[in-house]
Amino acid sequence: MAIDEAQLDTWSHQGSITQSSSTYNAIKNTLQTAGTLYSDKNYKVFLQGSYGNDTNIWAESDVDVVIRLDDCFHSDLEYLSVEEKAAYQCAFEDATYTRADFVRDVLDVLVNKYGKDVKPGDKAIAIAPNGGRRKADVIVAAQYRRYHQFKGIANQSYTEGICFLNTKGEMIANYPNQHSANLTASHQSTGSWLKPMIRILKNMRGRCISEGLLKEGIAPSYYLEGLLYNVPRDRFGKSYQDCFVNAFNWIQQESDKTKLVCANEQYYLLRNGVHTCWPTANGDAFINAAIELWNNW
Repeated sequence: MAIDEAQLDTWSHQGSITQSSSTYNAIKNTLQTAGTLYSDKNYKVFLQGSYGNDTNIWAESDVDVVIRLDDCFHSDLEYLSVEEKAAYQCAFEDATYTRADFVRDVLDVLVNKYGKDVKPGDKAIAIAPNGGRRKADVIVAAQYRRYHQFKGIANQSYTEGICFLNTKGEMIANYPNQHSANLTASHQSTGSWLKPMIRILKNMRGRCISEGLLKEGIAPSYYLEGLLYNVPRDRFGKSYQDCFVNAFNWIQQESDKTKLVCANEQYYLLRNGVHTCWPTANGDAFINAAIELWNNW
């Protein structure tokens, strides 16, 4: 039996907005405090994640904040010719203020403001909830450039993202601004069905976990957003029930899962052994669990 439309409608609603907004603004103001050791550097503070993409649900409380240093950048030169790589190497010098310096200085600012509520993690600095402040993760990143052409400073082409190191020293590059912009454009082209459907999937994930159909942690929100992003726009509309059936029929019966992409369109969605991709078995586990929940409601 299918999940009824009333339940899907309830699951489609967005989670906390006011608290999340005040949390983000408070942390942003702290990061942008005058007189920090990086205040004379070029940097940007912006949102990523579910709240930033308007896909957060009530069960999700985290606010994901990025602070990106733009005076220092790392690059992917894979698509450049030998001549272009040589031109690139001649054009730039090593930075004197590095991402490691930036991480140290940002951490000091956060600890001075929030004290013991601050804890460095594998990929981000966590700030614990306190009073009206929601839990937040601050990613301290440098600019990342995936180059498509380099003939010189005045003639270059690249896709701009962020990069950071995990605790193992592995560099992770991602493209949150492209992810957000593409989701919004797709949402608009589906008649505003996409983001509510993403929120429905996130609530279904929680129900699947509570009923033992799915293990915790194998279906991150980022990948659920990417999964629905690939569904053709004409499969959305009429009702949430129709959207789910049409989307999952397409995913299971028509799509080539090896060619599905993340919403940023810079990475494939389903790949094994890649930090920015969803392990194939985990993706399949979520899809199968969601279908089982739907069929046995």
